[in-house]
Amino acid sequence: MPHVHRRALLACACTLFAACTPFAPPPAASLPAAPVAAPAMQAPLWQQPGVHVLHIAPQESLLTITVRRGGALARLGHDHVIASRTLQGVVAPALGRAQFQFRLDEMSVDEESLRQAAGLTTTPSADAIAGTRHNMLLRVLEAERYPWVRIEALRAGNGEVLNANITVHGVTRTLQLPVQIALAADGRVLQASGSLLLKQSDFGIVPFAVLGGAMAVQDQMELAFRITARQDISAPGSGASPGR
Repeated sequence: MPHVHRRALLACACTLFAACTPFAPPPAASLPAAPVAAPAMQAPLWQQPGVHVLHIAPQESLLTITVRRGGALARLGHDHVIASRTLQGVVAPALGRAQFQFRLDEMSVDEESLRQAAGLTTTPSADAIAGTRHNMLLRVLEAERYPWVRIEALRAGNGEVLNANITVHGVTRTLQLPVQIALAADGRVLQASGSLLLKQSDFGIVPFAVLGGAMAVQDQMELAFRITARQDISAPGSGASPGR
């Protein structure tokens, strides 16, 4: 094939790639609407009168999900960190139980400090971040249909391992979650942290890919959290039932 033809094909491929990349900015009209105020979370069945519960303090809690690039053209993309700072829920230390949730459309994408903490070395542009958020919410997680991620946890035996029922995209999976827990001597403050690896496909999610998978998001994602729960907090998310 003449060199000029190969160059023309390469130029066309690059143009197609730029148009299809998951990191391209979406049209403003297609972005999801700003979320309404999150409704309160329904109290779990085990939250009975007399059971000592602590409420998660969202301003002191953080959950992150790191997704990494894959495919033959992975070098042209970025890894990303998605974060929730709006966790709501309750913890019952004596029962070894917890329940909490967060909204996908309230998550941030690629906060610089979180990218540094995750050891990510590339720097996505503002357009790339906007494109990632758009594709994550609308095309991958279908956040308009499945806005909530819910986690119900029960301590397994005497160790610092939780059996966690995690609901994402309308699918619930039970996983073992190693966790480090520190409870204040007076029982009024609890801090917990942990991490685990999840697969998007386990929750019926098809990882984002373009160009026949040459540029894609890896199936595996890394979830990490640190949570503070307090007795003396009037936290949203401790009473009424959440939305769909």
